[in-house]
This record gives sequence, C-alpha cells and structure tokens, in this order.
Amino acid sequence: MQDDYRFKIANREALIGVGLVIFNFIWWFAFAYGMGSKDPEEYSYIFGLPDWFFYSCVLGFIVMAVLVAFIVKKFFVEVPFEEEVEGTEKE
Repeated sequence: MQDDYRFKIANREALIGVGLVIFNFIWWFAFAYGMGSKDPEEYSYIFGLPDWFFYSCVLGFIVMAVLVAFIVKKFFVEVPFEEEVEGTEKE
C-alpha cells in the first residue's frame, strides 16, 4: 500500500502547504514586529490603518490568497480516491 503513487503526491502537496504556512508566518511576523515597534504617535497610515498592520494583515492576506491560488493551479494534481483493482473493470 505504501507504494501507491497517491501517497507521494499527498506528501509533496503537504510539504508545499507547510512551506506556505511558514512563509505566511514569516511575512506576518516581519511586518508586524519589524514595523510595529515604533511609538504609536509616529506611525504612518495606509487607508486609515497603521502601516505595519496594513502590510502584515491586509497585504499579507492578499499575497497569500494569490500565492495559494497559483500554487494550487500549477503544482497540485487531482488524485482519484477509489482503489484500483488489477484485472477488473469498473462500471
């Protein structure tokens, strides 16, 4: 059962998903804590939001949504869930 090609595909896609989560966390952490450590009176604002919040949460969400959609379309493949039995035809 471990020789099934679907396990290799599932493992590859799971690693891609973990990579996306790590990238998202690094993006969020870098902008939230990298830009958010200043005095609140010195913040610059984008659309009424502090710049660190805009880049980490708003822009980060948009970037991740586009990136996930791209990765799913280009790298993920459809895998059948039915078990294939050799020598028999499915109806």
